[in-house]
Amino acid sequence: MQDHSTHVQCSECPIRHRAVCAKCESDELSRLEQIKYYRSFQAGQTIIWSGDRMDFVGSVVTGIATLTQTMEDGRRQMVGLLLPSDFVGRPGRSVAAYDVTATTDLVMCCFRKKPFEDMMAATPHIAQRLLEMTLDELDAAREWMLLLGRKTAREKIASLISIIARREAALHLRKPKGMLSVDLPLTREEMADYLGLTLETVSRQISALKKDGVIALEGNRHVQIPDIDRLLEEAGDDSDGGMLV
Repeated sequence: MQDHSTHVQCSECPIRHRAVCAKCESDELSRLEQIKYYRSFQAGQTIIWSGDRMDFVGSVVTGIATLTQTMEDGRRQMVGLLLPSDFVGRPGRSVAAYDVTATTDLVMCCFRKKPFEDMMAATPHIAQRLLEMTLDELDAAREWMLLLGRKTAREKIASLISIIARREAALHLRKPKGMLSVDLPLTREEMADYLGLTLETVSRQISALKKDGVIALEGNRHVQIPDIDRLLEEAGDDSDGGMLV
């Protein structure tokens, strides 16, 4: 489902301070306004198929999507999460490298690809911010490799919760310290699928983290984190290390 009726002024955008336009001046924002449009996707809908030609690039405004790759025998592997303010697409690359699927209902702020590439070449603020975001994405990919490859089931669950909680704090300009709370956008089945665990293991580890006071649950999705540093210790990270923030 597409929706072009939604329109938010760049100056009022909830992800502005973290998006590709974060460093833009008012005249540059005005130029971006002329080439942007919004698209809405329902949970479960594929945004881009690997190998598709891409006529747009853009940022996730609200919601979460996954990056997955399908192997020749049909097996699928999730290679990362796209959270609000994350950038989709690559200037200079004509086809998509991964499947991008909306995990929740999702809104994207899109830019027509060729005008965006032209503007990026003429606007150092956009090129600089895109480089910073690309390096952040590289850090996130390395963290995901560690999460999937070396961490225990308990560490995987703690890592995923902390990644989402710290990003949520950053979006709201809060320091990721002390107590945090977050609504998990993923079901336990989705967490199991993405982390390479069984549903029973996910449920058991969440219950164990709750019993040990690392997290508190309100309903199935709302998580209270009394001390983010304690959660990071459970994730096998320190308060500075390798997290997606």
